[in-house]
Amino acid sequence: MRQRRTIPRLIGSLLLFATAGVGCGEAAPDGADAKAPGRAAVEPEVRPLGRIVPAPVSVAPEGEPYTLTAATTIGVDETSRESRELGGYLAGLLRPATGFPLPVVDDRAAAGGIRLRLDPGDTTLGDEGYRLRSAPEGLVLTARAHAGLFRGVQTLRQQLPSAVERKSVQPGPWKIAGGTVTDTPRYAYRGAMLDVARHFFTVDEVKRFIDQLALYKVNTLHLHLSDDQGWRIAVDSWPRLTTHGGSTQVGGGAGGFYTKAQYREIVDYAASRYQEVVPEIDMPGHTNAALASYPELTCDGAAPPLYTGTKVGFSSLCVPKPVTYDFVDDVVRELAALTPGRYLHIGGDEAHSTSQADYVTFMNKVQPVVAAYGKTVIGWHQLTAAIPAKDALVQYWGLDRTPAEEKERVAAAARNGTGLILSPADRTYLDMKYTKDTPLGLAWAGYVEVRRSYDWNPATYLPGAPEGAVRGVEAPLWTETLASVGDLDLMAFPRLPGVAELGWSPAATHDWEAYKLRLAEQAPRFDALGITWYRSPEVPWPAE
Repeated sequence: MRQRRTIPRLIGSLLLFATAGVGCGEAAPDGADAKAPGRAAVEPEVRPLGRIVPAPVSVAPEGEPYTLTAATTIGVDETSRESRELGGYLAGLLRPATGFPLPVVDDRAAAGGIRLRLDPGDTTLGDEGYRLRSAPEGLVLTARAHAGLFRGVQTLRQQLPSAVERKSVQPGPWKIAGGTVTDTPRYAYRGAMLDVARHFFTVDEVKRFIDQLALYKVNTLHLHLSDDQGWRIAVDSWPRLTTHGGSTQVGGGAGGFYTKAQYREIVDYAASRYQEVVPEIDMPGHTNAALASYPELTCDGAAPPLYTGTKVGFSSLCVPKPVTYDFVDDVVRELAALTPGRYLHIGGDEAHSTSQADYVTFMNKVQPVVAAYGKTVIGWHQLTAAIPAKDALVQYWGLDRTPAEEKERVAAAARNGTGLILSPADRTYLDMKYTKDTPLGLAWAGYVEVRRSYDWNPATYLPGAPEGAVRGVEAPLWTETLASVGDLDLMAFPRLPGVAELGWSPAATHDWEAYKLRLAEQAPRFDALGITWYRSPEVPWPAE
C-alpha cells in the first residue's frame, strides 16, 4: 500500500486561475487540485474530417456523414482474439455516452455498422497506419496490423463530438464526417516519460496516464523507476532497494514501489493500448536510494541517508568495486525478464560525482550486460561521452543554448550509427513552467509555452545529425514538484498533444497557426475526460 504526502496546492491553483486560467471537466480525477463545472462549449454537429490531433497524412472529405445509432454494431474478425478485444475496447469507449448497446459481432454480420478490418497485404500502411472510410452506409477502418486499427480507433473517437468521452448518457447526435482518412506515423518512436521516482504514482494513476497517451497515438511509455529519492521496482536479489530505498520521496512522503506483479500489470495495460514500456534504472549517478539501501555499493562502505530533496549530481555507484557489477547484473536480469519490450534505459545523465574515466569504464561494462539479457540500450545523451553500444539509442535532452561541442558529440555518434530520441528540455520537458507565474514545475531550462513546445522540427533540430538517425521524440514529465494526477495533467496538457503530433504527423502538416485551432478544439475533450489543463493565452480556446 502506498500513502501520499498531502501537499497544499490550493494557493498555487488559485494563482494559476488568476493568471492564465485552469480548465477542468465535469469531475476532476481523484487528486486533481482544481475542480470546475463542465464547460458547455459549442461544437459543430459534424467535426470536419481530419480536424484532430495529431494531424493525419491524407484527408479526402466526401459525401454525407456516418451516424451511430442504437442499431450500430461493431464488426470484427471473430476468429482473432486481438480483433475481438479491439472491438470491445471501442465499444467500451462509446457505450457510456451514447447509451447504445454496440454489440461486437462477426464482420459479416456488421452491415451498416463500424467494421474493423485487417489487410496484411496493404504494406503502404506499415505497422501502425490505418485507413478510415466514412459514409452513410457504414464506417470501415482498415489496417495492416492491430496496432494500426488501434491508432485508427483514436481518430474515429476524435471525429465524434467530445461529449462521447463522458461517462453518462449524452444527447448526441453521433456523426462522423464522410470521406477517407489515410494515415501513417512519421516516426516509429513516439514517447512520453513519467518519473515515478521523485514522487511515486500508483498503478491506477499510471494506467490513467497511459490512456491519455493513447488518445494522441503515443506508442512508448518510458518509466523512470529509480533516482536519488526513491527506488520503485522490486528486485528479489536486492530486497532493501524497495523496502528501504523506496520508503520515501521528495519532501519526505511515504514513497512506494511496484511489486513485480504490479509492474507486469502496468506493462500488460500499456500493451493493450499498443504502447511499449521502456524501464529506466539511472546509473551510475542518481543512485542515492540504492546506496542508502546497500552501503557496499559505495566506495567507503558507508550508507548515506535517504534523500528527499531535489539536488542532482551528488551520488555515484562505486565503479572500481566488483560488487557494483553483481548489482547491475542482477537488476538488469530481473527487470529484463519482466519487460517484453525491446529496450532498457540505463540513464547516464548528471553523473557529476563519477570521473570521466570511471564513467567510460562503467558504461563499457554495463552496456554488454543489457545486451546479454536480450535488450537494446537507451541512455541519456551523455552516453556519447563513452562509446554507445551497437544499435543503442541516445536520448538528447539539451537546450537551444547547449554548447556546440556537446551537440556535435551527439551528432557525431548519430553519424556513426547511433539512433536519436529527441527530448530537448526547453521544448519537450513537460515539467518546465509555462510562464513565471506557473505555480508548479521548474524553470532551469526556461519557460516553455505551448507554441515553443510545438514549433520545432525534429528532423533538423540537432545540427550535423542525419535526419535518418532520428528515431522519434519523447516528452519527459519529471515530478520533483508534481505530487498528484492533477499536477501531472496541468503540466502535460496542452503541451503533450503537440509533442505527439511532432512524432506522428508529416512535416508538411506542421503549422502553428493551423495547429492552435485544432488544439483549441480539444478543450471540450479535456473537460469531458476530467483533465485539468492550462489555458494558455497563445491558443484561441472556446469561450468559458
